[in-house]
Amino acid sequence: MTAIAPRLFVDSADLDRVSRLLEAGGVHGVTTNPTILERGGRTAAEIPDLYARWESEGAREIFFQTWGGDTASFLRNAEGIRALGDRVVVKVPATTDGFAAASALVRDGATVLVTAVYSVAQALASASIGVTYIAPYLGRMRDAAALTGFSGPGAEEVIARMQDMCTGSSTDVLAASLRSPEDIIGLRMLGIPYFTAAPDVLERMLQHDVSDSSAAEFDAAMGRLGA
Repeated sequence: MTAIAPRLFVDSADLDRVSRLLEAGGVHGVTTNPTILERGGRTAAEIPDLYARWESEGAREIFFQTWGGDTASFLRNAEGIRALGDRVVVKVPATTDGFAAASALVRDGATVLVTAVYSVAQALASASIGVTYIAPYLGRMRDAAALTGFSGPGAEEVIARMQDMCTGSSTDVLAASLRSPEDIIGLRMLGIPYFTAAPDVLERMLQHDVSDSSAAEFDAAMGRLGA
């Protein structure tokens, strides 16, 4: 198992639910991408306000994804993201142009995540560039394998190999597309250090029926004690 302490991130643009998790101190930061922003009813013009809000609520890292499809556009749009503040992480897609942009950003001192990493080779390339994070999508990898009838290594094993490829580098896996607490637990047992998930998944990690009933019993006992 990895010696790196685990970190949880919330993957959402639902302002109320993100705020509750940040204010409770249960997550290290906030991850977004264009799809998540759209699903949350946000626009590109709101990105500076989102950054400012989440920073004020205690997020230690805040992720926004650059766009444009080619290296020059990725770099140009990344400039605006980097200008938001020193807690920002620039997400770059794992394409040929994306890798070129990620390499240039790292050389310029940016904190970078290469996103939508689906192969061990892409993980190795990311580590060689020196990005801080790579984001494989567990749920989507499982979906793709089920759709094609792929019978090779399971998605969890592939992601574990990705982390192995990062050994000795500045790069680590930040696993995404996690659909249950069990997904997070299973990957952690394989040595994955960082995880991002929707609010409902994170909230389910904090709850157990027996814990709730035990807390109620403690409160009742204190009432009988005259508290």
